[in-house]
Amino acid sequence: MKKLTLISAIALALTSQANAAVTAEDAAKLKTELTPVGATRAGNSDGSIPAWTGGITAPVAGYVKGQHHPDPFASDNVTFTITAKNLDQYKAHLTDGQVKLFETYPDTFKMNVYPTRRSASMPQPVYDAIANNATKAELILGGNGISNAVLGIPFPIPTTGLEVIWNHITRYRGVDVQLKASQAAPTKSGDFTLLETKTNIKFKYTEPGMTAEELNKENVIFKFKQVTSQPARLAGTALLVHETLNQDNEPRKAWTYNTGQRRVRRAPNVAFDTPGTATDGLRTTDDFDMYNGSPSRYDWKLVGKKEIYIPYNSYKLHAKGVSYDDLIQPGHINQDYVRYEKHRVWQVEATLKEGMRHTYKKRVFFIDEDNWQVSIADIYDNRDELYRVAMAHELNYYELPASWSTLDVYYDLQARRYLAQGLDNNSSMYKFDAKLSDKKYTSSALRRAGR
Repeated sequence: MKKLTLISAIALALTSQANAAVTAEDAAKLKTELTPVGATRAGNSDGSIPAWTGGITAPVAGYVKGQHHPDPFASDNVTFTITAKNLDQYKAHLTDGQVKLFETYPDTFKMNVYPTRRSASMPQPVYDAIANNATKAELILGGNGISNAVLGIPFPIPTTGLEVIWNHITRYRGVDVQLKASQAAPTKSGDFTLLETKTNIKFKYTEPGMTAEELNKENVIFKFKQVTSQPARLAGTALLVHETLNQDNEPRKAWTYNTGQRRVRRAPNVAFDTPGTATDGLRTTDDFDMYNGSPSRYDWKLVGKKEIYIPYNSYKLHAKGVSYDDLIQPGHINQDYVRYEKHRVWQVEATLKEGMRHTYKKRVFFIDEDNWQVSIADIYDNRDELYRVAMAHELNYYELPASWSTLDVYYDLQARRYLAQGLDNNSSMYKFDAKLSDKKYTSSALRRAGR
């Protein structure tokens, strides 16, 4: 009997890997016990995580389009603070990487924990698309692509780690977005030089009128163009990426423009563990946005859900005029600006496949159930030691609405340095209605942008 049960379980696992669509009966739960994106609608047993009641559905009173986003929860007080001295009391709700940060910086690293606010929300058409995707979306090519999904995440009721990571990759962040922000890679002493970039992203996956059939035909999830404006020695350097949906049949296409050579070149190495541009080697290319690109080099295991203290509703960190000299400190960013809350997250482990090469042997991702963003990544080297910890400090951009990080921080535990990417306090605010043209995402357009 046990043998038959085991065989049935294996068969079920293989079936769910090949076809991830759920039944109409299960999809109906997205209107009852689950939220429209697949999160548990109810709160937790002790009330520290409340029920989801719709999130932020309209801009905060007084908000003017184009401004930095006023904090809807500015009156909230810190509930308690975790330090190296009381760490043991809270370890059950921390990741191994967070614990390691306390051990590495025992005198300065802390976590101010606030009341949990389930603020995540998306437009109704995205919710409708998710419900439609749930009964149709499929993993293809061993999980290295998806089909029959568009606009919303494909797998609101996931059964595998690959489905969860595809939800992160395809989560809703608007359509045509212009970003201007800076990054800093401070030395151990805290000295830094700002790298300023201008980024345009055209999300084809969420483009109005896009169909799953057309998306599969065009095979592009988004088009990305980034131009460096500061410092002067890097000004004009540019990167163009066409991110493909099916990366087995058509890998990511990338081009770079170098001002010294004044030439556009194909850049097939802009992928996987190639060091990120001008990052002092503090993150890999596939660390960008916490994880991006083909999942083909890893085996993905869905561990389940946990309750973890994660960066959330990071409006204070995002506020206009915050001094970068105050925010960027030795070892880690100034934790007085960081808000942590307890949320339910999906835990996914990515282990390097036998015969594959990557700087990271294992990555453990913690993905917020309400918006499918990777919130924390614990990263291990080939000696099975904790190497890096990445954190995404997210908020609800309520003019859309959609959740996205305002700052991603990559802590290198061995170098005792970090990269802070997305500093926007002293930049013009993002434009989510930029009306970008596909003509702006060609190699010739990249050359013009660099110049």
